[in-house]
Amino acid sequence: MSSIGLPSGTTVVKTARTYAIDLAERVGATFVVATGGVLVTATAGNVGTVSFWQAVAAGGVAAAGSLIKGILARAFGTKDSASLAKGV
Repeated sequence: MSSIGLPSGTTVVKTARTYAIDLAERVGATFVVATGGVLVTATAGNVGTVSFWQAVAAGGVAAAGSLIKGILARAFGTKDSASLAKGV
C-alpha cells in the first residue's frame, strides 16, 4: 500500500497540545487586556454603563494590548509565534 502522507499520532497529539496552550494563553490575555481597556476608558463611577465611544476605545485598547503582547512574544519567545508559551 502507498503512504498517503498522514502525520504520526505523536505529531497530532503534540499539535493539539500546542494549539490548546496557545488558545488558552490568547483567551486569558484577551480577557485581561479587554477588562483593562474597559476600566481605563470608563469613568470611575460609570463602569457598569459604558457609552458607545467608550466601548470603541476599550476595543482599541484591547487591540493595542494584543499587538504589544504579540511583539513582546516575538522578542522573548519563539520567533515564529505570537505566543509566550515555550514550544508554541
